[in-house]
Amino acid sequence: MKRNRLTIKQKILVAGTLFGMFFGAGNLIFPVHLGQLAGSRVIPAMIGFIVTAVGIPILGVAAIGNTHSDGLQALSSKVGKGYGYVFTCLLYLTIGPFFAIPRCATTSFTTGIAPMIGDAPQAPVLLVFSLLFFAAVLFFSLRPSGITVWIGKLINPLFLVFLAILVVSALSRPAAPVALVAPDAAYESGALFSGFIEGYGTMDAIAGLAFGIVVIDIIRSMGVMQDQDVAKDVLASGVLTGLLMAGIYVATIVMGAQSRGLFETSENGGIALAQIAGHYLGAAGSVVLALTITCACLKTSIGLVTSCADAFERMFPGRLTYRAWAIGFTVFSFVVSNFGLSRILEYSLPVLMFLYPLAITLILLALCGRLFDHDRAVYVSVTVLTGAAALFDLIKTLPAGLRSAMHLDGAVGLAEHLLPFYRLNLGWLVPAAAGLALGLAIRALRSRRQSA
Repeated sequence: MKRNRLTIKQKILVAGTLFGMFFGAGNLIFPVHLGQLAGSRVIPAMIGFIVTAVGIPILGVAAIGNTHSDGLQALSSKVGKGYGYVFTCLLYLTIGPFFAIPRCATTSFTTGIAPMIGDAPQAPVLLVFSLLFFAAVLFFSLRPSGITVWIGKLINPLFLVFLAILVVSALSRPAAPVALVAPDAAYESGALFSGFIEGYGTMDAIAGLAFGIVVIDIIRSMGVMQDQDVAKDVLASGVLTGLLMAGIYVATIVMGAQSRGLFETSENGGIALAQIAGHYLGAAGSVVLALTITCACLKTSIGLVTSCADAFERMFPGRLTYRAWAIGFTVFSFVVSNFGLSRILEYSLPVLMFLYPLAITLILLALCGRLFDHDRAVYVSVTVLTGAAALFDLIKTLPAGLRSAMHLDGAVGLAEHLLPFYRLNLGWLVPAAAGLALGLAIRALRSRRQSA
């Protein structure tokens, strides 16, 4: 029987599924670190972070539903067929073997194993840990079964319980009042924009574009078939997910800020989380939390390897089998993970600085597309100008040594003079607006010619 809309219970179920796809251990390391950096400027930083880590990802899911697309490739192909392939590949590789999957292993190691070995060399231990981690990932990725569902039903609730215990313990016994914590230099005058950029690290906006079709399929399996009704239920479930994610982010950001009364600003959020857990939960609590995070990361990695292998097999039929893609992605992720969490975060930022503006503009165009009949000229002009400007944001955030070696410092100086908001890492905003104006002008001119 076809139903017009989901029931409240079904919406909560879909929201829980979406939360499970979005929220992994990696979603903790960024808000905790943000809190340490923001200090007394935590409120504007929090607002900026929630926009990119919650608002835009939920809109990404809604964009797939709103345009009745059958996936990311179909949506991005509104710019062009070739662009659809390139953008989809880049997105899946970013949330897959390039950064997100290796980050799962290194986050588990940083929060669980590194504190136990103290000052001993970490590289050989990370090598052994990541080898075992990805052996398990490959085993289950090649044998799809109920194990991932079982882990999800058991580990995700366990993860949230221990997180709640940690957060309540930290917030009830703050090490320092947030108002007295000095912010990092970048947050003293630009906390809102710094928080906005920090939210890129969760990768959830680009993940939302990939997850949209999964949510739509779940809703359709529950009996909702009309495109308009599906789109409404996607948005409603997304809002519920967003509220839960925002609540966790607020708590963990404040927890990170208060931890500055105990620790210096950490190199990354994984270290900060391990330090905070060790202080408030003791050795036993830290071990349990580390095991829970490792299992959660394992589940996430299995899901990402499976999704990426399936997506590439469908995009390039007859080239490689699912098994070959899965093995290749797992081995590549293993290699990248041994560069360590800090190095992965360092090199992921430039890529995200390029991809996020393209994802944000694609999402907004898809949501507002009815206003211009999803005219391809608008999509193309906005994407071209946004991408050109985003390249300069990518260059700016490259590691200083690499940027100098490639003789790109001059490009940064040029962009600072030409692009408004470039110093805030938002140099793409004005070009995107110019692209929208250009696309609409082209559409209006074409309409006049056709009606003449």
